Order: sequence, then C-alpha cells, then structure tokens
Amino acid sequence: MIDIQYFGDTEAILESLKDDLMVTDINGIILKATKSTAAIYGLKYEDLIGSSIYELERAGIMTPILTPLVIQKQEKVTLVQLTMTGKKLLVTGLPVLNAKGDVYRIVSYSHDVTDLLDIQNYLHHMQDELELVKLELQSQWQQKFLSLGLVADDPAMSKIMETIHQVAEVDVSTVLLGESGVGKTAIARYIHNEGPRKTGPFIEVNCGSIPESLFEAEFFGYEAGSFTGAKKSGKVGLAELAEGGTLFLDEVGELSLENQVKILKLIEEKQFYRVGGTKPRKVDFRLIAATHRNLKEFVEEKKFRQDLYFRLNVIPIIVPPLRERPADLMNFIYLFLNKFCKQYERERELDEAVIQFLLRQKWEGNVRELMNLMERLVITSRSRLITIENIPDYYKQEHYTKNFSGSARTLTETLEIVEKEVLLEAKRKHKKTVKIAEALGISQPSVVRKLKKYGIN
Repeated sequence: MIDIQYFGDTEAILESLKDDLMVTDINGIILKATKSTAAIYGLKYEDLIGSSIYELERAGIMTPILTPLVIQKQEKVTLVQLTMTGKKLLVTGLPVLNAKGDVYRIVSYSHDVTDLLDIQNYLHHMQDELELVKLELQSQWQQKFLSLGLVADDPAMSKIMETIHQVAEVDVSTVLLGESGVGKTAIARYIHNEGPRKTGPFIEVNCGSIPESLFEAEFFGYEAGSFTGAKKSGKVGLAELAEGGTLFLDEVGELSLENQVKILKLIEEKQFYRVGGTKPRKVDFRLIAATHRNLKEFVEEKKFRQDLYFRLNVIPIIVPPLRERPADLMNFIYLFLNKFCKQYERERELDEAVIQFLLRQKWEGNVRELMNLMERLVITSRSRLITIENIPDYYKQEHYTKNFSGSARTLTETLEIVEKEVLLEAKRKHKKTVKIAEALGISQPSVVRKLKKYGIN
C-alpha cells in the first residue's frame, strides 16, 4: 500500500510513465489519467477525466472494474479487463491511504495483453487439436489391434502398444517377452504389417516345435540329394522364404546351443548355406523373436548364448499377462464372444454370474486360454443365454477347490459369496456406482440392487 497524507502529482510525471495510469477517488470518479489511457478505452482525454468508472462499466467501455475490489480488500488487486475497443488489459489497482489509514484514492496501471492472450488461446486451441489427433491415432491403432485379436485399453498395455507402434515404423530387431498365450505372435504380425516390410512375407518359425535333428534342413533348406529321403529338387528353407519380409523366431529360448550358433551367424552375416550346399545364399529380412523364457537367466545358466542374447535384445518388449490387465479382460471376453457368435452363426449372451466368474479367474494360459473357453461356451451352450452351468466342470472345481475347499455350500450360495467379494473390491476402488458399473460391465441399477442385496454401503 502507498501510505501518504497527500497525493500530489503533475501532468509531467504522469505522461513520463510508459504504462497506462489512472487515479480515482473512493466514489470511482477519475481524477487523473495518462492520455494513452484514454486512447486505449477509445475516449477523448477530456471526456475521461471526471467520469465515473461505474458509468463507464455500465456503458460497456470497461469491464470489470477493480475500484470496488481494492476498497473492499484494501490491498493490491489484479485482473483482466475487456474494453469497448476489444482490448484485453491486465489491470493492477493499489489503495492509497490517508493519515487515518483509510483508502481515499485508487491508483491503477494497465498493460495491453490482447496479443498475449490471443496467442495463449491459440496455443490452447492447438493443444486441443493435437489431443484430438492423438485420440484419433489411438482409435486407429485400437482398430488395427482388434483386427489382429489385440486389446490395449488397460493403461499398462496401452503404453506398451504405443511403444510397439513406434518400433513397427523402424526396421530394427525386436524381442517380445512374456508368458505363453499373451499374444506375442499377434504383436509380431502387427509390427510386420505396420513396418517398412509389410509388402514382404511374414515367416513364423516355432523353434520349439522343430526337432533338433531336422532344424537345419527346415530352417536353411537343403540341396538335391544332400541326404537320404531328401527331395530330388531340394528345398527352400524358412530363412530364405523370409527374403524382403519378416522372420519371426517364436520360442527362441528353446533353441539348442548348437542351433543358436547357426542363428547368430545368419543374423550377423545375413547369409547361409543350404544343407549339402557350397554356395552362400544372401537373405535380407527383419528379425522379431519371442519367448516365454527369462533369457537373462538362461544366459547366466549357460543355456543361452550371451552374444545371441545381445543381438536379439536390441529393443525388448515385455507383454504383461492377462491377470495384470484387468481393464482388458472384459474387452477380451466380448471380443471373443462376438467373434465366435459370428463365426458359428449363433446369438449368445453372457449371464452376469458367468461374467463375474470369468473376471475371477487367474487365466494362467492368458488370452489363448480365454479364447478357447469362449469358443467352447458359444458352441456348447444350447440356449441364447450362457449360464454358469455351461462353464466346464474342471474350471468350477479348480476355482472352488482353491477358494472354498471344505465348504458345504451350494453352487448358488458360493456364487453369491464370489459376487459379494467382487462388489466389495469394486466399491473400494471406484466408490461411485456409475464407475463400479463400468468396471464390472453391468448396468448402474444392477449395481445399486446388488449393493443393497448384500448390505454394502
């Protein structure tokens, strides 16, 4: 605050200031102002002096005014003011006190921030536009993921899929790590389809399914008459078939140390010899590997070559198991339900008890296990509504043996216990019934009814 008994000023002092300046009394009458202040409000200087700021506000010349705020708070006040001329001013008001400590003058100064605010608004608009573009791209990615049987709504998986999308654009070796059935093959196909070699072949080699004695002949091919039983015309190997495309080595952790050496040589030199051949054959491909094994531990245990490990581990991508992707589980359930209903031309729906049962499973076989069960439910259910009775007995036995061993409860009683546990867990996480309904994939009225049924407040 400015604490003076008499506020003396001159025209010369006011006009020497660079800022727009105005002095009013406590009634809002303008006592002094710079000529630039009058201009910024679109008024003549002589018309500004002696005017009431309250009248000017009512006339739409300036709004809002800060004099009453300064008088009320008796301290510095800053706000953005809009003028009749379309200017935006950053105005700061200061109270001036008399000898008694009462406010008797208000001094305000302003800066024209029209351009700055316009730029800020433009930047906000551009940010909104970029967010829309990002959402559109994510939507397109999701559609492409779905076309390959991939779901990535869970935050953890969504982040991984963004990385996968970026990796796909670059011709670089990638290794996919994760439990069996999490969708590593589908991800490998996505990387191929979105990458620079998408017009080339996608050759999948399951390293764990080819007998070691036949691996070299299958992988590299062989010349005519190279061994007993060989085709007279010879055979093109899987590596050679990948020319110009992607070579996907699934379950690479199952390779013997001997075959690991051969794979390493192929990766480093991009050439190989057919079995029984003497002429080197060059091949150009993108390499994607996958395994459910912990390759780092395999290296420490001397089960996997360190040099091959580093060759494959350029960009490792860890795919989480389904049990760690709760937001994806419900989407997968309906993805497979719709897929198999369409495939087998059947109309099927899931009872809520079935949905809750599926949500409680650990899915040790991950997405593949869920897909197989959903296909079975669509095929074997005799009515439109798939009920808990359609769940295979071994699933129910395993589930209830683990969770309710020694229990003499009926199936209905046990299901009610499970349902209550699911609701309690959802209530702890989401609080509101709308969010609980979204999480469980049921309607809000159903949530309210069930919470009341089990006395959950």
